[in-house]
Amino acid sequence: MEKIKVLEKILSANDRIAENLRRELKEKRILLVNIMGSPGCGKTSVIERTIKEMKDLKFGVIEGDIETTMDSERLSSLGIPVSQINTGPFGGDCHLESAWVSGAFEKLNSEGLNIVFIENIGNLVCPAEFDTGAHVNVVVLSTPEGEDKPLKYPLMFRTSHVMLINKIDLAVYLDVRVEKMKENARKINPGLVVFEISAKTGEGFSAWEEFLRDRWKNL
Repeated sequence: MEKIKVLEKILSANDRIAENLRRELKEKRILLVNIMGSPGCGKTSVIERTIKEMKDLKFGVIEGDIETTMDSERLSSLGIPVSQINTGPFGGDCHLESAWVSGAFEKLNSEGLNIVFIENIGNLVCPAEFDTGAHVNVVVLSTPEGEDKPLKYPLMFRTSHVMLINKIDLAVYLDVRVEKMKENARKINPGLVVFEISAKTGEGFSAWEEFLRDRWKNL
């Protein structure tokens, strides 16, 4: 019982910081988008292609990893501000907390930015448990991962507003049913917005980009 109470206190403190950050960024008209998903699903590639194609908006990235700055270096080459969070010094935590995100945002050169992406730690469990302060939670599920993942990791899909089915160009080569992926996800979250995309070919990106643009305009 005591352990549960401690966890509740930690989550309550996290939620307060998250709500303050969400409100602050709304006042600044900066849309904060939390990108979650398994290692290798294509989170970095999705962010990279989105930034390259939406040239009318200005982006920043808060990059989360247990170790290394490889993804930060990759995204920095786009000429955008990037702030790194490494959780290795905190015991290698497999998620980002709102206090860390808030601190990373303070270090980000946010002047004139419209959208800031958080690239969360790669897994389908822990990141869903912590509110980062984002206005939009996005789960990237790639076709090689299979159609059963929403049922195996329901909290991730329940707390997400958007599901990006990435690597859609590979679906024809895999034993996977994309419609079943969507059906399983909507069993968990009927209101989930779904886009079928390929970060490699650009397929489906126009609809995803229009969604982001609309959410930013109506922030």
